[in-house]
Amino acid sequence: MAVLPIVSRARQHGARTAVVDSSGTHRYDELLDLSSHVASALLGGRRDLQEERIAFLVAPGLAWVTVQWAIWRAGGIAVPLPIGSPPSELEYYLADTHASVLIFDKDNEGRISSIRGQAQLNAISYEELIASPPQDLPEIAEHRRAMILYTSGTSGRPKGVVTTHANIAAQIECLVNAWEWSSDDRILLCLPLHHVHGIINVVSCALWLGATCEMLPRFDAPTVWDRIVGSQLTMFMAVPTIYVKLIAAWEASSAECRATLSKHAAQLRLMVSGSAALPVITLQRWHEITGHTLLERYGMTEIGMALSNPYRGARIPGTVGRPLPTVEVRLTDEAGNDVSPGMPGEIIVRGPGVFQEYWGRPEATREAFRDGWFLTGDTAIVENGVYRILGRTNIDILKTVGHKVSALEIEEALREHPVISECAVVGIPDAEWGERIAAAVVLKSGSALDLQTLRVWARERLATHKIPSRLLLLESLPRNRMGKVTKPEVRAMFEKTAENAQG
Repeated sequence: MAVLPIVSRARQHGARTAVVDSSGTHRYDELLDLSSHVASALLGGRRDLQEERIAFLVAPGLAWVTVQWAIWRAGGIAVPLPIGSPPSELEYYLADTHASVLIFDKDNEGRISSIRGQAQLNAISYEELIASPPQDLPEIAEHRRAMILYTSGTSGRPKGVVTTHANIAAQIECLVNAWEWSSDDRILLCLPLHHVHGIINVVSCALWLGATCEMLPRFDAPTVWDRIVGSQLTMFMAVPTIYVKLIAAWEASSAECRATLSKHAAQLRLMVSGSAALPVITLQRWHEITGHTLLERYGMTEIGMALSNPYRGARIPGTVGRPLPTVEVRLTDEAGNDVSPGMPGEIIVRGPGVFQEYWGRPEATREAFRDGWFLTGDTAIVENGVYRILGRTNIDILKTVGHKVSALEIEEALREHPVISECAVVGIPDAEWGERIAAAVVLKSGSALDLQTLRVWARERLATHKIPSRLLLLESLPRNRMGKVTKPEVRAMFEKTAENAQG
């Protein structure tokens, strides 16, 4: 056994800046020292936590990283909780993992007031933990469980995705090589820290190599633009909705301010978009503003990242590139056979970064794998060696009048309509058609649209069977915390408001 790689690497960068947050600038040696205090407090004289689940509700910043590293260094399994969750959700995560400890910071103490008295749960503040004197810490083998992250739960209750220290190291090393990270990089975090995107792609990759991670407590478009101008950033990663909001903030600025924002954004070496499909219109507008063609990639909680457009070389809009190093990817049909070239199929993945299990759900774990390959539930097509995501097999791949169609393809076409701001396409069960194509749209301010007008317009862009036959006008689309549209909720809106849906 040996010291965990992320810790041993940090020792090589002691004097370098690791984290910048609202409390100031913090070096790697400070992070190591604080995490040893917290780890010792969690151990309480014991030799090893032996994979006890330690949950934490801590704002992004030095404290968050300190707690995560401390749990790992003490031999526990880290369970980062989503800030903003209602008490019922927090109670579910705590009960499902059988967490023995809940760590909170002063900003989140009020959020846990109704649950901190639960039996078997020791709720303790971060401020208390860092005051504990350090003790010798155990050596942790890489095959041990390290973290449990919860899926979005689009069907049923969320499942806890368990990754080992080896899984996490593989995910990090894959990305630092593919995207050419170095210790000179400086990245801004404005993503929530209960998903792979923020935890692995941003924070962990930065700290793996001695780079600097600036951490905002939450996303705010003006603040992000201020950091792009004033912080000498080299990298930025976000979800599509963040880029949309940054574009809106840029467009609302004066001409002089726009020029300054664009100039500084152009100086970054890499900008990445992920966690949801990036509309081509957003990619094009961002390129007009900053000169950057956003790097799109594909991944999920269970596998980390699997596919990526190249850091060097052409990036094709609407695609997610090729398999990353060490990741094997195949497309299969419903029987599990590889599909013919040019045909759509389910993405299945194998590699060292693939998760170990769904926590406490052996049957769900077995069902998620076939002969050692993880079944993602996403459908894609390969064109000239490059993958294009068609959508979730059970949500975005619609079956209508004998055809399989991609909801994402229809959405991409609808976004070109001059009065449509946002849209989500779902399938509504229909005895005659199998599924009817239903479009929920958000219109630009002061605009109007009816189904017949939309259908006439769409005939020039979509095959007849892909044209929506149901239309619902909304003020906004329902989204989860990562900005993904929650399509089961959209589908439910059509069902609940059938009398209001046009068609």
